[in-house]
Amino acid sequence: MTTHTTRMLIIGSGPAGLSAAIYGARAGMRPIVVQGLQPGGQLTITTDVENYPGFRDVIQGPWLMQEMQAQAEHVGTRMLWDTITEVDFSGPPFRAIGDSGDIYEGETLVIATGAQARWLGAPGEQELSGKGVSACATCDGFFYRGKKVVVIGGGNTAVEEALYLTNHSQDVTLIHRRDSLRAEKILQDRLLAHPNIKVLWNKAVERFVGEGTGLTGVELKDTVTGETMIEPTDGAFVAIGHAPATELFKGKLELDAGGYIVVQPGTPKTAIPGVFACGDVMDHTYRQAVTAAGTGCMAALDAERFLAEREFLAAR
Repeated sequence: MTTHTTRMLIIGSGPAGLSAAIYGARAGMRPIVVQGLQPGGQLTITTDVENYPGFRDVIQGPWLMQEMQAQAEHVGTRMLWDTITEVDFSGPPFRAIGDSGDIYEGETLVIATGAQARWLGAPGEQELSGKGVSACATCDGFFYRGKKVVVIGGGNTAVEEALYLTNHSQDVTLIHRRDSLRAEKILQDRLLAHPNIKVLWNKAVERFVGEGTGLTGVELKDTVTGETMIEPTDGAFVAIGHAPATELFKGKLELDAGGYIVVQPGTPKTAIPGVFACGDVMDHTYRQAVTAAGTGCMAALDAERFLAEREFLAAR
């Protein structure tokens, strides 16, 4: 069992955590990044990335995260492979205990544990992920220009994704298992008035249909009659929400109704001074790699200011 100490401890290694590490290292904080079960975050399971600034050609998600990690290490970040199982917020220093038994102590703590898209669990969903099945229209909608797409869900996320997809497709279908939507009224009105969107009510996805080349359709079951049908499509967007990785922090940090960490508006500051949250773990609105990276930068800058103020007061 080893105790690792640092001025800035970062839990999570996606774009938010690694951006925080880059800025923290350049400020001389010698950050430690504890990588969890999915080093690199969601981008490691995203193949084509076309919307990260600075690259004219399509790049690969895993490659981008390798480059970010190499950059963080180059400027002085220590990367440690462990899964945090317990966190003590009574510091500073703040303490985290890893699955390995090692203890991590940081004068500041940056939480960048991310969020995972919720999936239906229907047959073919994972097999065809990235081959026609996606959980992010703003990430992947561009690849379906002029093609037929479906969106599955009935809340704000689903309606927003369907409306967004009309920028690329003139044939968008929203599939919902009930006969009314849960989305806000203004969004429903926009959706139902849109000439390029149709809604299939009372339909549940039984399976995703496809061959080696990719998705060809979704098999639907009528939740009222029990009848089945196949809706042909080139792309299917599962939009039933995201689950932030905040199980560790329940009862210790303030979470909103969706389980996201609550921060002071416009900042990554949590209610505990010296503890910051960045990326998808606190952002249920944008959920993009570039916005995650931006909030990671903000967390590092705020952490550096927190330490500087603390040291100034201690020296008086």
